[in-house]
Amino acid sequence: MTHPAPAVGDPAAGAPVIDLNADLGEGFGRWHLTDDDALLSIVTSANVACGFHAGDPSTMRRVCELAVARGVRIGAQVSYRDLAGFGRRAMDVPPDELADEITYQIGALRVFARAAGGDVAYVKPHGALYNRAVTDAGQAAAVAAGVLRAGGRLPVLGLPGSRLLAAAAKAGLPTVAEAFADRAYTAAGTLVPRREEGAVVTDEDAVVARSVRLARDAAVTALTGEEVAVRARSLCLHGDTPGAAALARRVRTALEAADVRLKAFA
Repeated sequence: MTHPAPAVGDPAAGAPVIDLNADLGEGFGRWHLTDDDALLSIVTSANVACGFHAGDPSTMRRVCELAVARGVRIGAQVSYRDLAGFGRRAMDVPPDELADEITYQIGALRVFARAAGGDVAYVKPHGALYNRAVTDAGQAAAVAAGVLRAGGRLPVLGLPGSRLLAAAAKAGLPTVAEAFADRAYTAAGTLVPRREEGAVVTDEDAVVARSVRLARDAAVTALTGEEVAVRARSLCLHGDTPGAAALARRVRTALEAADVRLKAFA
């Protein structure tokens, strides 16, 4: 019998420990969406866009250099090839082609990470690919195959209970469960689709309170009112919303005040 690779970190094993990750490098040319410099002084892990939904070579280099200087772990945020749609449009990509594109994106970021004195420490899908891989076993397996080909048994960051984490574990890759402070959950523990009303939590006080509860109690209230268990080692703070850096700072301060230890998983 094949046993899955263990998850990286376990909130139930002792004092609360959480990683803070954010999507960074989400710009292209003269267009910049994320405040990379500010967020890299707050988070412990950086999901760096690899050029398919956002990001360009100069942006990737700059973010990697800043991350290494700040002691922040570098992750490859891989996506469907969809610059125009910011990687959030549904796409049908053949599994072999998708696996190749995952490997390609990791390899591109790895060059810049190593040149900066670091390395790619994990992989996280973005947008439509992230959501598709929650339930689509074929796309999830393609992501895992692409990561495996890139080498180094890189941890894969994803939603607890997703097909993505199952496929990664089957491939022998470490898995890391994550939660979202500013996204609404369904009663089944999945994210409410962005096209639905209430999918994004915009009340900053609520985001802060949800962050502390997710870290300490491993739970969240679904959009429809049910209590949902969400055991996660990493907490995602979106960097593409107005005031993201200030909100991220509030979240970090609240977590530290609640005696939650902030530590990268990789």
